Amino acid sequence: MGQDRPLSLTRRAFLLGGAALAGTAAAAAWRRWAWLWPSQSAFEGEIVGASHALGHLLRSGGPFPTPESTRRVAVAVVGGGISGLSAGWKLLRSGLKDFEVLELEDEAGGTSRHGSGRAGAYPWGAHYLPFPGPEAKAVHELLGELGVEQGRDGHGRPVFNERMVCFAPQERLFIHGRWQEGLFPRLGASEEDLRQWKAFEARMAAFRRLRDEHGRPAFAIPMELSSRRADLLALDRLPMSRWLDDNGFTSPRVRWLVDYSCRDDFGTTLDQTSAWAGIHYFAGRGEGDQDQVLTWPEGNGWLVRKLAEPLGARVKTGALAYSVAQEADGVRVDYLDARTRKAHRLLAKSAVVCLPQFVADRIVKGRRGSEKAAAAFSYSPWVVANLTVEDPPPGHGAAPAWDNVLYRSDSLGYVDAGHQSLDRRRRESVWTWYLPLAAGDPAAARRAAQAASWKDWADRGISDLERAHRGLREKIRRLDVMVWGHAMVRPTPGFLWGGAREKAARPDGAVFYGHSDLSGFSLFEEAQYRGVKAAEGAMARLGHPFRSSL
Repeated sequence: MGQDRPLSLTRRAFLLGGAALAGTAAAAAWRRWAWLWPSQSAFEGEIVGASHALGHLLRSGGPFPTPESTRRVAVAVVGGGISGLSAGWKLLRSGLKDFEVLELEDEAGGTSRHGSGRAGAYPWGAHYLPFPGPEAKAVHELLGELGVEQGRDGHGRPVFNERMVCFAPQERLFIHGRWQEGLFPRLGASEEDLRQWKAFEARMAAFRRLRDEHGRPAFAIPMELSSRRADLLALDRLPMSRWLDDNGFTSPRVRWLVDYSCRDDFGTTLDQTSAWAGIHYFAGRGEGDQDQVLTWPEGNGWLVRKLAEPLGARVKTGALAYSVAQEADGVRVDYLDARTRKAHRLLAKSAVVCLPQFVADRIVKGRRGSEKAAAAFSYSPWVVANLTVEDPPPGHGAAPAWDNVLYRSDSLGYVDAGHQSLDRRRRESVWTWYLPLAAGDPAAARRAAQAASWKDWADRGISDLERAHRGLREKIRRLDVMVWGHAMVRPTPGFLWGGAREKAARPDGAVFYGHSDLSGFSLFEEAQYRGVKAAEGAMARLGHPFRSSL
């Protein structure tokens, strides 16, 4: 996400075009008669989402029924998040049509899933894709296919569909009782705060420009393409808080923004984040475009839909894979149909396992050396609430933005799903409120989160947002909550380059692994890279021709 670079309003005003006059007239007419429909303060909602009970069958070991049917496929893809869908996308694009994707939930997408209601679509997790850099070749390939990337300009830079580039204003921060543009807390900042922020930005810019003797960037996306220079990898052993200390970044405002950034992308605090990961957040994207993003009302759910549609019936939802075992002639995959409670078997020549490591460890039989590797992986729990808001209150100060952050809040604030709309007659929008449970032990936070009631979370979210929007509760028409027990992998000190992650990513015979946690970051680019890489490995083993996207 950007730090302090609000975009011009010119592009949005142009896209609104002639609709502005009609929208203004309609809004005026509504205000004239709105008193006939008085506001209601009561609202409904529920806890929705992930199938914790079904997934926990893996932890208890079942029991699972004997498979009633057997089908043969060339490739079985286990897991239907971004990595699994990307594996399917690559297989299909390469002409390999004989595969199936098994997904536990009722819909594919993992933490990029979305919902919809009377106010439109909204995200349940990942909600944007930053402008990809040159190393993210598969992302460019996908965006070109989907019409998001529409060619190159005279300097060879990608040209993106204007409707999908985040409209201005992109970000604002609530501080000292009002909203300011940008995320660095400038309102009330001292000269020393501003000096340190300028110095920090200069350090990150230097890291962005840094290349090693092989021409590799110091910090790349996908991260696997980053430099292996020893002094850079040594940063992984430090917590980000220590790196800030060692480099003189003592300003509470600088440290708050860096901590916010770590909680935003990793679900970790400064003390819990590898310095390599913390610097990568700011230095992993290209100069100039690092703050611009592609977004949709449903967030990355739009990308999920576009990835899943061509796969069609090959994606089997409500399918809990509980055993992946290698045999002499391939891989046996057993799964439970959550709807019928009947088990089925796939006999595949190769398998692509796109699951987090704590799940892969339970279902892949005889996985070599996985015990110590998997122990190094930890995951942060998150809570996401979607609030349908009537006549959304703008607040005081800077104009409403897409990303709205509250200074020194435990939450990340909220994203306005209606921000990309050109319809000025809309009287409702959906605000997606994000709360990473970063403090303390993740397992304890996970248990507490799953034990809390809908009312607990609704009250906590509203109390947080009413700091900036007094009377918000009276504007809410619905509030739903999703608890993500294992939302994203945590890049803790020593994890990224300590060996366990690399070990877990290695193929094992006919089984290939593809998940964002193998990169240490829960990013679209990383999930796609891992899924595509695993699919290419499976095709190479089968002798199926393909052109690499990596």
